[in-house]
Amino acid sequence: MDRSAIGAEAYELMRRLFPLCRSLTGSGVRATFDVLGEYVPLERTEIASGTQVFDWTVPDEWNIRDAYVASPDGTRVIDFRRSSLHVVSYSEPVRARMTLDELRERLHTLPDQPDAVPYRTSYYSRTWGFCLSDRQLSTLDPGEYDVVIDSTLEPGHLTYAELVLRGTSEDEVLISTYVCHPSLANDNLSGIAVATMLARELSKRQPRHTYRIVFAPGTLGPLSWLHKNRDTLQRVKHGLSVSCIGDAGGLTYKRSRRGDSEVDRAVELVLRESGAAHRVVEWEPWGGDERQFNSPGFDLPVGCLMRTPHGEFDGYHTSADNLDRVRPESLAEAVQIGLDVVEVLETNRTCVNLSPYGEPQLGRRGLYRSSGGAVKSPDDERALLWVLNLSDGSASLVDVAARSGLPYTVIVRAAERLEQAGLLASAETESGSRATQDLAPR
Repeated sequence: MDRSAIGAEAYELMRRLFPLCRSLTGSGVRATFDVLGEYVPLERTEIASGTQVFDWTVPDEWNIRDAYVASPDGTRVIDFRRSSLHVVSYSEPVRARMTLDELRERLHTLPDQPDAVPYRTSYYSRTWGFCLSDRQLSTLDPGEYDVVIDSTLEPGHLTYAELVLRGTSEDEVLISTYVCHPSLANDNLSGIAVATMLARELSKRQPRHTYRIVFAPGTLGPLSWLHKNRDTLQRVKHGLSVSCIGDAGGLTYKRSRRGDSEVDRAVELVLRESGAAHRVVEWEPWGGDERQFNSPGFDLPVGCLMRTPHGEFDGYHTSADNLDRVRPESLAEAVQIGLDVVEVLETNRTCVNLSPYGEPQLGRRGLYRSSGGAVKSPDDERALLWVLNLSDGSASLVDVAARSGLPYTVIVRAAERLEQAGLLASAETESGSRATQDLAPR
């Protein structure tokens, strides 16, 4: 993968998407999918307003054409056309004239961040409002203002999109990100860009697993996907939610609810071997869409890959989360980490030692040095012994790499050589099954 080119392309995708007014529903989400469709083929699903989705109900669809607050001389002092953050998402239509004192209760600012415009939503209660910087609010003069929100709230649909890349197995790897935030770069757009680039790179492969990349509005989107696919969720064997992954912070991985699922161990192994600054945090039911996949009724093994988690970086959910916060090299590294995790999931397996009674003679099989002295690759020799020793039908190759401290690629190479020599078999194969039953010490 050309990381420089991927990073530049991912950043350019974010730049194109940044002006679009995304929300829980509406034309901004569909326009986003139009752009993503230029990179990967997406299949859209629409869930009608009023549909019951577990404990939630899909609300009316919201669309907005324009919004502003104009001073007595007609100047737009708050203007949706400058930034979609200026309007509370899901604001009802308004046409009114009111004094500044009357308007104040509808204005949202952040006094502790006087130059930032906050991001506010009101998906499930009918209201309206504007967002602006506290510094700008202090400059508004008393008087009457024209207030206009040209929006609609009416029955429509929630839209999500997905790409399914069929593998030789029906076992699925789920990759998800959310598409409901307006002009916020690290929180939202970085995940969209990384997931899109990852999907495109995966489409060039012929995988063992089936890969499903889902783009959906936050919370209600994954719930809608789960509701729609509840009869086939047993196919999801591994999953990653991608969020806040474009800034300069080190990588962060949040484990799945299970805590020790295969994807947890695979990501931790990849991060360890990458040499990149990173941390691994325990599961908690607070965060993004991984909460829905990990809810106890589903308990899907879905972890979350991030950089600086939501709420921990300066400017979170404000206009300060702009394109300047994101780095192309961070996007490219995230795509590479994702591909490395996929490689582990594709090659990981549990094996059985076919000669478990004592150490087999590796030298006469051409696997080991035939005489004492220096060896070209001591890690390769150590890997042979580690794989043989731990392959009792209970440890996967990821487990062997984690316990031995050796690179995963070296462990895989050792397993392949041992299989070729007739000393190892995958536990799922007939020979592996017979191994634990038929072999006896001689």
